[in-house]
Amino acid sequence: MLILAIDQGTHSTRAIIFDAGGRVVSIARQPVALHSRSRQEIEQSPDEIRQSMQTVVHAVLNDPAVDRRRIMAAGMATQRSSVLAWDRITGTPLSPVLSWQDRRVADKLHAMADHDPYIREMTGLHLSPHYGAGKLEWLLDHVPAVRAALAAGTLMMGPLASYLLHHLTDARHDVIDDANASRTLLWNLQSRNWDNALLELFNIPPQVLPACIPICTDYGLTRQAKIPVSAVNGDQTAALYALGKPSTSTILVNIGTGAFVLLPVDELTARPAGLLAGISYSDKDTASYYVEGTVNGAMTALEWAAGRFAVSDLEARLPGWLAEIRAPTLFMNTVGGLGAPWWRDGAEPYFLDADVTAAEAMVAVIESILFLVQANIELLTALNPAVDSIRISGGLSTLDGLCQRLANLSGLKVERPVQVEATARGIAWQAAGCPDNWSATGNGRQFIPHRDKQLSGRYTQFIEQLQQL
Repeated sequence: MLILAIDQGTHSTRAIIFDAGGRVVSIARQPVALHSRSRQEIEQSPDEIRQSMQTVVHAVLNDPAVDRRRIMAAGMATQRSSVLAWDRITGTPLSPVLSWQDRRVADKLHAMADHDPYIREMTGLHLSPHYGAGKLEWLLDHVPAVRAALAAGTLMMGPLASYLLHHLTDARHDVIDDANASRTLLWNLQSRNWDNALLELFNIPPQVLPACIPICTDYGLTRQAKIPVSAVNGDQTAALYALGKPSTSTILVNIGTGAFVLLPVDELTARPAGLLAGISYSDKDTASYYVEGTVNGAMTALEWAAGRFAVSDLEARLPGWLAEIRAPTLFMNTVGGLGAPWWRDGAEPYFLDADVTAAEAMVAVIESILFLVQANIELLTALNPAVDSIRISGGLSTLDGLCQRLANLSGLKVERPVQVEATARGIAWQAAGCPDNWSATGNGRQFIPHRDKQLSGRYTQFIEQLQQL
Protein backbone atom coordinates (compact mmCIF):
# COMPACT_ATOMS: atom_id res chain seq x y z
CA MET A 1 0.00 0.00 0.00
CA LEU A 2 1.06 3.58 -0.75
CA ILE A 3 -0.32 6.83 0.70
CA LEU A 4 -0.38 10.28 -0.89
CA ALA A 5 0.20 13.15 1.56
CA ILE A 6 -0.30 16.81 0.63
CA ASP A 7 1.33 19.36 2.93
CA GLN A 8 0.32 22.92 2.07
CA GLY A 9 2.39 25.31 4.19
CA THR A 10 3.00 29.03 4.34
CA HIS A 11 6.02 29.01 2.03
CA SER A 12 5.60 25.85 -0.03
CA THR A 13 3.33 23.00 -1.06
CA ARG A 14 4.61 19.44 -1.00
CA ALA A 15 3.27 16.09 -2.11
CA ILE A 16 4.87 12.95 -0.71
CA ILE A 17 4.18 9.29 -1.40
CA PHE A 18 4.75 7.09 1.66
CA ASP A 19 4.76 3.32 1.85
CA ALA A 20 2.81 1.37 4.47
CA GLY A 21 5.63 1.74 7.02
CA GLY A 22 5.96 5.51 6.64
CA ARG A 23 9.00 5.56 4.35
CA VAL A 24 9.22 8.16 1.59
CA VAL A 25 8.86 6.81 -1.95
CA SER A 26 8.54 10.09 -3.86
CA ILE A 27 8.46 13.79 -3.04
CA ALA A 28 7.75 17.01 -4.94
CA ARG A 29 7.83 20.57 -3.66
CA GLN A 30 6.86 23.96 -5.05
CA PRO A 31 7.35 27.32 -3.29
CA VAL A 32 4.48 29.77 -2.87
CA ALA A 33 4.76 33.50 -2.27
CA LEU A 34 3.73 35.45 0.81
CA HIS A 35 2.71 39.06 0.18
CA SER A 36 3.15 41.57 3.01
CA ARG A 37 0.97 44.52 2.09
CA SER A 38 1.83 46.10 5.42
CA ARG A 39 2.91 44.95 8.87
CA GLN A 40 -0.75 44.00 9.48
CA GLU A 41 -1.87 42.77 6.04
CA ILE A 42 -0.39 39.44 4.97
CA GLU A 43 -1.89 37.71 1.93
CA GLN A 44 -1.36 34.85 -0.51
CA SER A 45 -2.72 34.02 -3.95
CA PRO A 46 -5.42 31.31 -3.93
CA ASP A 47 -4.69 30.50 -7.57
CA GLU A 48 -0.97 30.09 -6.90
CA ILE A 49 -1.61 27.79 -3.93
CA ARG A 50 -4.18 25.73 -5.85
CA GLN A 51 -1.86 25.40 -8.86
CA SER A 52 1.06 24.43 -6.63
CA MET A 53 -1.06 21.66 -5.10
CA GLN A 54 -2.08 20.33 -8.49
CA THR A 55 1.52 20.54 -9.77
CA VAL A 56 3.14 18.60 -6.95
CA VAL A 57 0.42 15.96 -6.92
CA HIS A 58 0.87 15.49 -10.68
CA ALA A 59 4.64 15.21 -10.18
CA VAL A 60 4.57 12.39 -7.62
CA LEU A 61 1.80 10.51 -9.39
CA ASN A 62 3.92 10.49 -12.53
CA ASP A 63 7.17 9.53 -10.81
CA PRO A 64 8.38 6.21 -12.35
CA ALA A 65 9.09 5.00 -8.80
CA VAL A 66 5.38 5.20 -7.95
CA ASP A 67 2.87 2.51 -8.90
CA ARG A 68 -0.42 4.42 -8.95
CA ARG A 69 -2.39 1.21 -8.52
CA ARG A 70 -0.90 0.78 -5.04
CA ILE A 71 -2.02 4.21 -3.76
CA MET A 72 -4.89 3.34 -1.45
CA ALA A 73 -5.47 6.64 0.38
CA ALA A 74 -4.65 10.34 0.40
CA GLY A 75 -4.55 12.98 3.11
CA MET A 76 -4.07 16.74 3.16
CA ALA A 77 -2.76 19.07 5.86
CA THR A 78 -2.86 22.84 5.47
CA GLN A 79 -1.77 26.00 7.25
CA ARG A 80 -4.37 26.71 9.91
CA SER A 81 -6.27 29.97 10.34
CA SER A 82 -5.71 31.17 6.76
CA VAL A 83 -9.06 31.98 5.11
CA LEU A 84 -10.61 33.17 1.85
CA ALA A 85 -13.86 33.42 -0.10
CA TRP A 86 -14.76 31.60 -3.32
CA ASP A 87 -17.71 30.88 -5.58
CA ARG A 88 -19.39 27.63 -4.51
CA ILE A 89 -20.40 26.83 -8.11
CA THR A 90 -17.25 27.60 -10.09
CA GLY A 91 -14.61 27.43 -7.36
CA THR A 92 -13.29 30.82 -8.49
CA PRO A 93 -11.61 32.70 -5.63
CA LEU A 94 -13.32 35.95 -4.67
CA SER A 95 -10.60 37.22 -2.36
CA PRO A 96 -6.95 36.72 -1.58
CA VAL A 97 -6.00 34.22 1.09
CA LEU A 98 -5.75 36.20 4.31
CA SER A 99 -2.80 34.51 6.01
CA TRP A 100 -2.85 33.22 9.56
CA GLN A 101 -0.24 35.94 10.15
CA ASP A 102 -2.65 38.68 9.01
CA ARG A 103 -3.67 41.11 11.78
CA ARG A 104 -5.79 43.65 9.92
CA VAL A 105 -8.74 43.21 12.30
CA ALA A 106 -6.71 43.67 15.50
CA ASP A 107 -8.25 47.02 16.42
CA LYS A 108 -11.81 45.83 15.87
CA LEU A 109 -11.28 42.69 17.94
CA HIS A 110 -9.70 44.73 20.72
CA ALA A 111 -13.07 46.44 21.13
CA MET A 112 -14.67 42.97 21.55
CA ALA A 113 -12.46 41.97 24.49
CA ASP A 114 -15.45 41.45 26.78
CA HIS A 115 -16.40 38.41 24.68
CA ASP A 116 -13.02 36.68 25.17
CA PRO A 117 -14.06 34.47 28.14
CA TYR A 118 -17.07 33.09 26.25
CA ILE A 119 -15.05 32.57 23.07
CA ARG A 120 -12.34 30.76 24.99
CA GLU A 121 -14.86 28.50 26.70
CA MET A 122 -16.64 27.59 23.46
CA THR A 123 -13.66 27.33 21.07
CA GLY A 124 -10.53 26.77 23.15
CA LEU A 125 -8.99 29.86 21.51
CA HIS A 126 -8.35 33.40 22.65
CA LEU A 127 -9.92 36.28 20.77
CA SER A 128 -7.15 37.02 18.27
CA PRO A 129 -6.88 38.53 14.78
CA HIS A 130 -4.79 35.53 13.71
CA TYR A 131 -7.90 33.34 13.63
CA GLY A 132 -10.49 33.28 10.89
CA ALA A 133 -13.69 34.89 12.20
CA GLY A 134 -12.61 38.52 12.16
CA LYS A 135 -11.00 38.11 8.75
CA LEU A 136 -14.12 36.49 7.28
CA GLU A 137 -16.21 39.38 8.61
CA TRP A 138 -13.71 41.80 7.06
CA LEU A 139 -14.11 40.11 3.66
CA LEU A 140 -17.88 40.47 3.89
CA ASP A 141 -17.54 44.15 4.76
CA HIS A 142 -14.81 45.21 2.34
CA VAL A 143 -14.72 43.03 -0.80
CA PRO A 144 -17.39 43.84 -3.43
CA ALA A 145 -17.09 40.44 -5.14
CA VAL A 146 -17.81 38.73 -1.81
CA ARG A 147 -20.90 40.85 -1.18
CA ALA A 148 -22.12 40.24 -4.75
CA ALA A 149 -21.75 36.47 -4.36
CA LEU A 150 -23.60 36.61 -1.04
CA ALA A 151 -26.48 38.39 -2.74
CA ALA A 152 -26.45 35.86 -5.59
CA GLY A 153 -26.40 32.87 -3.21
CA THR A 154 -23.08 31.54 -4.54
CA LEU A 155 -20.74 32.65 -1.74
CA MET A 156 -18.58 30.14 0.10
CA MET A 157 -15.91 31.16 2.59
CA GLY A 158 -13.81 29.59 5.28
CA PRO A 159 -10.46 27.90 5.90
CA LEU A 160 -8.00 27.41 3.06
CA ALA A 161 -8.38 23.63 3.38
CA SER A 162 -12.00 23.77 2.21
CA TYR A 163 -11.12 25.77 -0.92
CA LEU A 164 -8.34 23.29 -1.76
CA LEU A 165 -10.69 20.34 -1.21
CA HIS A 166 -13.11 21.93 -3.67
CA HIS A 167 -10.40 21.64 -6.33
CA LEU A 168 -8.75 18.42 -5.15
CA THR A 169 -11.77 16.12 -5.00
CA ASP A 170 -14.89 15.26 -6.95
CA ALA A 171 -17.16 15.97 -3.96
CA ARG A 172 -20.27 18.00 -4.80
CA HIS A 173 -20.48 19.93 -1.53
CA ASP A 174 -17.90 22.07 0.26
CA VAL A 175 -16.74 20.59 3.57
CA ILE A 176 -14.13 21.32 6.22
CA ASP A 177 -12.43 19.08 8.76
CA ASP A 178 -12.82 19.61 12.50
CA ALA A 179 -9.20 20.74 13.02
CA ASN A 180 -9.18 23.56 10.49
CA ALA A 181 -12.74 24.60 11.40
CA SER A 182 -11.62 24.83 15.02
CA ARG A 183 -9.20 27.68 14.18
CA THR A 184 -11.90 30.09 13.06
CA LEU A 185 -13.32 31.22 16.45
CA LEU A 186 -16.65 29.96 15.08
CA TRP A 187 -16.43 26.24 15.91
CA ASN A 188 -17.65 24.74 19.18
CA LEU A 189 -15.35 22.24 20.91
CA GLN A 190 -18.24 20.41 22.55
CA SER A 191 -20.70 20.12 19.66
CA ARG A 192 -17.93 19.85 17.01
CA ASN A 193 -19.85 22.16 14.73
CA TRP A 194 -20.34 25.84 13.95
CA ASP A 195 -21.59 27.76 16.97
CA ASN A 196 -24.70 29.84 16.23
CA ALA A 197 -23.95 32.43 18.90
CA LEU A 198 -20.44 32.99 17.54
CA LEU A 199 -21.70 33.22 13.96
CA GLU A 200 -24.07 35.94 15.12
CA LEU A 201 -21.33 37.72 17.06
CA PHE A 202 -19.14 37.96 13.96
CA ASN A 203 -22.02 38.53 11.53
CA ILE A 204 -21.24 35.38 9.49
CA PRO A 205 -24.28 33.91 7.65
CA PRO A 206 -24.23 30.14 8.33
CA GLN A 207 -25.04 29.24 4.71
CA VAL A 208 -21.69 30.60 3.45
CA LEU A 209 -19.61 28.15 5.52
CA PRO A 210 -18.64 24.60 4.51
CA ALA A 211 -20.12 21.66 6.39
CA CYS A 212 -18.03 20.41 9.32
CA ILE A 213 -17.01 16.74 9.14
CA PRO A 214 -14.49 14.58 11.07
CA ILE A 215 -10.76 14.72 10.41
CA CYS A 216 -10.75 11.07 9.36
CA THR A 217 -13.68 10.35 7.06
CA ASP A 218 -14.59 10.04 3.38
CA TYR A 219 -13.84 13.29 1.52
CA GLY A 220 -14.36 11.84 -1.96
CA LEU A 221 -11.90 10.90 -4.69
CA THR A 222 -9.07 13.01 -6.05
CA ARG A 223 -9.73 14.34 -9.53
CA GLN A 224 -6.27 13.10 -10.50
CA ALA A 225 -6.02 9.29 -10.30
CA LYS A 226 -9.28 8.85 -8.29
CA ILE A 227 -7.59 8.24 -4.94
CA PRO A 228 -9.84 8.18 -1.81
CA VAL A 229 -9.11 11.19 0.41
CA SER A 230 -9.58 9.88 3.94
CA ALA A 231 -8.00 12.51 6.23
CA VAL A 232 -7.68 16.31 6.36
CA ASN A 233 -6.05 18.18 9.23
CA GLY A 234 -4.17 21.31 10.19
CA ASP A 235 -0.42 21.32 9.71
CA GLN A 236 0.61 21.49 13.39
CA THR A 237 -1.99 19.01 14.56
CA ALA A 238 -1.06 16.54 11.83
CA ALA A 239 2.57 16.83 12.96
CA LEU A 240 1.60 15.35 16.33
CA TYR A 241 1.07 12.01 14.55
CA ALA A 242 4.33 11.82 12.59
CA LEU A 243 5.45 8.78 14.61
CA GLY A 244 1.96 7.36 15.09
CA LYS A 245 -0.22 7.86 18.17
CA PRO A 246 1.42 10.58 20.29
CA SER A 247 2.38 10.25 23.95
CA THR A 248 0.93 12.59 26.57
CA SER A 249 4.40 12.79 28.18
CA THR A 250 6.08 14.28 25.09
CA ILE A 251 5.74 17.90 23.99
CA LEU A 252 5.91 18.60 20.27
CA VAL A 253 7.81 21.75 19.29
CA ASN A 254 7.39 22.45 15.59
CA ILE A 255 9.45 25.44 14.43
CA GLY A 256 8.85 26.81 10.96
CA THR A 257 7.34 30.14 9.93
CA GLY A 258 5.93 30.26 13.45
CA ALA A 259 6.71 28.00 16.40
CA PHE A 260 4.03 25.79 17.91
CA VAL A 261 4.22 23.94 21.22
CA LEU A 262 1.64 21.13 21.52
CA LEU A 263 0.88 18.61 24.24
CA PRO A 264 -1.66 15.80 23.70
CA VAL A 265 -4.12 15.44 26.56
CA ASP A 266 -6.48 12.63 27.50
CA GLU A 267 -9.33 15.07 28.10
CA LEU A 268 -9.89 18.82 28.15
CA THR A 269 -10.54 19.17 31.87
CA ALA A 270 -7.96 21.92 32.41
CA ARG A 271 -6.98 24.80 30.16
CA PRO A 272 -4.11 26.88 31.58
CA ALA A 273 -4.58 30.62 31.16
CA GLY A 274 -2.89 31.88 28.02
CA LEU A 275 -2.80 28.54 26.22
CA LEU A 276 -5.10 27.17 23.53
CA ALA A 277 -7.06 23.93 23.30
CA GLY A 278 -8.08 22.10 20.16
CA ILE A 279 -8.79 18.86 18.36
CA SER A 280 -6.15 16.76 16.58
CA TYR A 281 -8.07 13.60 15.64
CA SER A 282 -11.72 12.81 15.07
CA ASP A 283 -13.84 10.20 13.38
CA LYS A 284 -17.59 9.65 13.63
CA ASP A 285 -17.26 8.16 17.12
CA THR A 286 -14.16 9.52 18.89
CA ALA A 287 -11.92 12.57 19.22
CA SER A 288 -8.47 13.43 20.59
CA TYR A 289 -7.42 16.82 21.93
CA TYR A 290 -4.35 18.89 22.73
CA VAL A 291 -3.23 22.03 24.55
CA GLU A 292 -1.07 24.49 22.61
CA GLY A 293 1.15 27.52 22.88
CA THR A 294 1.99 29.56 19.80
CA VAL A 295 4.92 31.81 18.86
CA ASN A 296 4.27 34.04 15.88
CA GLY A 297 7.83 35.13 15.14
CA ALA A 298 10.03 32.14 14.29
CA MET A 299 11.32 31.99 10.70
CA THR A 300 9.43 35.23 10.09
CA ALA A 301 11.57 36.89 12.76
CA LEU A 302 14.77 35.55 11.21
CA GLU A 303 13.65 36.85 7.82
CA TRP A 304 12.90 40.24 9.37
CA ALA A 305 16.39 40.42 10.89
CA ALA A 306 18.09 39.05 7.77
CA GLY A 307 16.50 41.84 5.75
CA ARG A 308 17.62 44.46 8.24
CA PHE A 309 21.23 43.21 8.26
CA ALA A 310 21.36 42.26 4.55
CA VAL A 311 22.18 38.59 5.28
CA SER A 312 21.63 36.63 2.07
CA ASP A 313 22.99 33.19 2.98
CA LEU A 314 21.36 32.73 6.36
CA GLU A 315 20.84 28.97 6.16
CA ALA A 316 24.53 28.33 5.52
CA ARG A 317 25.76 30.72 8.21
CA LEU A 318 23.46 29.94 11.12
CA PRO A 319 25.12 26.67 12.27
CA GLY A 320 28.52 28.33 12.58
CA TRP A 321 27.16 31.45 14.26
CA LEU A 322 25.26 29.36 16.82
CA ALA A 323 28.46 27.47 17.65
CA GLU A 324 30.61 30.60 17.92
CA ILE A 325 28.38 33.09 19.72
CA ARG A 326 27.53 31.94 23.21
CA ALA A 327 26.33 35.18 24.85
CA PRO A 328 24.39 37.34 22.39
CA THR A 329 22.35 40.40 23.23
CA LEU A 330 18.60 40.09 23.69
CA PHE A 331 16.12 40.46 20.83
CA MET A 332 12.64 41.49 21.88
CA ASN A 333 10.75 39.33 19.42
CA THR A 334 7.34 40.87 18.76
CA VAL A 335 7.37 39.99 15.06
CA GLY A 336 3.76 39.20 14.15
CA GLY A 337 2.62 40.19 17.63
CA LEU A 338 2.97 38.23 20.86
CA GLY A 339 1.20 34.89 20.86
CA ALA A 340 0.76 32.60 23.85
CA PRO A 341 0.55 33.29 26.68
CA TRP A 342 0.47 37.10 26.25
CA TRP A 343 -1.87 37.62 23.28
CA ARG A 344 -1.08 41.24 22.45
CA ASP A 345 0.76 43.27 19.84
CA GLY A 346 3.78 44.40 21.82
CA ALA A 347 6.14 47.16 20.70
CA GLU A 348 8.15 47.14 17.48
CA PRO A 349 10.84 44.42 17.63
CA TYR A 350 14.26 45.62 18.77
CA PHE A 351 17.70 44.56 20.03
CA LEU A 352 18.86 45.64 23.48
CA ASP A 353 22.31 46.39 22.01
CA ALA A 354 21.93 48.88 19.17
CA ASP A 355 25.47 48.10 17.89
CA VAL A 356 24.81 44.39 17.38
CA THR A 357 26.58 42.62 14.50
CA ALA A 358 24.72 40.55 11.93
CA ALA A 359 26.00 37.29 13.41
CA GLU A 360 25.08 38.23 16.96
CA ALA A 361 21.70 39.50 15.80
CA MET A 362 20.78 36.21 14.18
CA VAL A 363 21.77 34.20 17.25
CA ALA A 364 19.80 36.62 19.43
CA VAL A 365 16.74 36.00 17.24
CA ILE A 366 17.18 32.23 17.57
CA GLU A 367 17.38 32.56 21.34
CA SER A 368 14.29 34.82 21.40
CA ILE A 369 12.32 32.08 19.63
CA LEU A 370 13.46 29.58 22.25
CA PHE A 371 12.63 31.96 25.09
CA LEU A 372 9.07 32.36 23.79
CA VAL A 373 8.81 28.58 23.34
CA GLN A 374 10.13 27.97 26.85
CA ALA A 375 7.48 30.24 28.39
CA ASN A 376 4.86 27.91 26.91
CA ILE A 377 6.73 24.73 27.86
CA GLU A 378 6.66 25.84 31.49
CA LEU A 379 2.86 26.13 31.38
CA LEU A 380 2.52 22.72 29.73
CA THR A 381 4.79 20.95 32.21
CA ALA A 382 2.80 22.53 35.04
CA LEU A 383 -0.34 21.07 33.44
CA ASN A 384 1.28 17.63 33.15
CA PRO A 385 4.30 17.10 35.46
CA ALA A 386 4.86 13.68 33.83
CA VAL A 387 6.26 15.36 30.68
CA ASP A 388 9.79 14.04 30.21
CA SER A 389 10.82 14.91 26.65
CA ILE A 390 10.42 17.20 23.67
CA ARG A 391 10.11 16.06 20.07
CA ILE A 392 11.26 18.79 17.73
CA SER A 393 10.40 19.20 14.05
CA GLY A 394 10.11 21.86 11.37
CA GLY A 395 12.71 23.59 9.22
CA LEU A 396 14.68 25.28 12.03
CA SER A 397 14.97 22.02 13.98
CA THR A 398 17.87 21.01 11.73
CA LEU A 399 20.05 23.45 13.71
CA ASP A 400 21.98 21.51 16.35
CA GLY A 401 22.75 24.71 18.25
CA LEU A 402 19.05 25.50 18.53
CA CYS A 403 18.17 21.98 19.71
CA GLN A 404 20.91 21.91 22.36
CA ARG A 405 19.92 25.32 23.69
CA LEU A 406 16.30 24.15 23.91
CA ALA A 407 17.37 21.09 25.92
CA ASN A 408 19.53 23.21 28.22
CA LEU A 409 16.84 25.83 28.75
CA SER A 410 13.96 23.41 29.34
CA GLY A 411 15.86 20.76 31.25
CA LEU A 412 14.18 18.15 29.04
CA LYS A 413 15.63 15.67 26.59
CA VAL A 414 15.08 16.87 23.01
CA GLU A 415 14.55 14.22 20.35
CA ARG A 416 14.89 15.06 16.66
CA PRO A 417 13.60 12.34 14.33
CA VAL A 418 15.32 11.57 11.04
CA GLN A 419 12.38 13.13 9.21
CA VAL A 420 11.96 16.56 10.79
CA GLU A 421 9.14 17.61 8.44
CA ALA A 422 6.48 15.94 10.53
CA THR A 423 3.26 17.29 9.00
CA ALA A 424 3.22 15.16 5.85
CA ARG A 425 4.08 12.02 7.75
CA GLY A 426 1.37 12.67 10.32
CA ILE A 427 -1.40 13.21 7.79
CA ALA A 428 -0.24 10.14 5.87
CA TRP A 429 -0.59 8.06 9.06
CA GLN A 430 -4.12 9.31 9.62
CA ALA A 431 -5.06 8.78 5.96
CA ALA A 432 -3.71 5.24 6.11
CA GLY A 433 -6.12 4.41 8.94
CA CYS A 434 -3.69 4.89 11.87
CA PRO A 435 -1.68 1.67 11.35
CA ASP A 436 0.21 0.03 14.23
CA ASN A 437 3.36 -0.62 12.16
CA TRP A 438 4.11 3.08 11.62
CA SER A 439 7.52 3.57 13.21
CA ALA A 440 10.44 5.95 13.23
CA THR A 441 12.58 5.81 10.09
CA GLY A 442 15.86 5.80 12.02
CA ASN A 443 17.26 6.69 15.42
CA GLY A 444 17.42 10.42 14.80
CA ARG A 445 19.36 12.41 17.39
CA GLN A 446 18.94 13.17 21.07
CA PHE A 447 20.08 16.34 22.82
CA ILE A 448 20.66 15.83 26.54
CA PRO A 449 20.22 18.93 28.75
CA HIS A 450 23.25 20.55 30.38
CA ARG A 451 23.19 23.35 32.88
CA ASP A 452 23.71 26.73 31.20
CA LYS A 453 23.45 29.53 33.77
CA GLN A 454 24.13 32.28 31.23
CA LEU A 455 21.35 31.09 28.92
CA SER A 456 18.94 30.81 31.85
CA GLY A 457 19.92 34.30 32.97
CA ARG A 458 19.22 35.74 29.53
CA TYR A 459 15.84 33.99 29.53
CA THR A 460 14.91 35.54 32.87
CA GLN A 461 15.99 38.98 31.63
CA PHE A 462 14.06 38.48 28.38
CA ILE A 463 10.81 37.65 30.20
CA GLU A 464 11.23 40.60 32.57
CA GLN A 465 11.85 42.94 29.64
CA LEU A 466 8.88 41.50 27.73
CA GLN A 467 6.50 42.16 30.61
CA GLN A 468 7.30 45.86 30.31
CA LEU A 469 6.40 46.12 26.58
